[in-house]
Amino acid sequence: MSNTCEVDNKPKNIKELIKSKKFYKPFLGVLIGALAGFLYYHFVGCSSGTCGITSNPYSSVMMGGVLGFFITNSPCSTC
Repeated sequence: MSNTCEVDNKPKNIKELIKSKKFYKPFLGVLIGALAGFLYYHFVGCSSGTCGITSNPYSSVMMGGVLGFFITNSPCSTC
């Protein structure tokens, strides 16, 4: 069985990095995750203030962004 993974060269400058898939996929994952975290805080949230993540909008946005990053950069994905 042969490995059909393509090896991408590193971007040479910032413009190439921004245009590459290696930038957009995680960036969009973080952006969508952060938006989902804020929406979760706004609509579900925790009104009593005792919940560690959902009682604060900043922590909800951060947690959503981190989860979005990990979902788009899964180490289990193959080429």
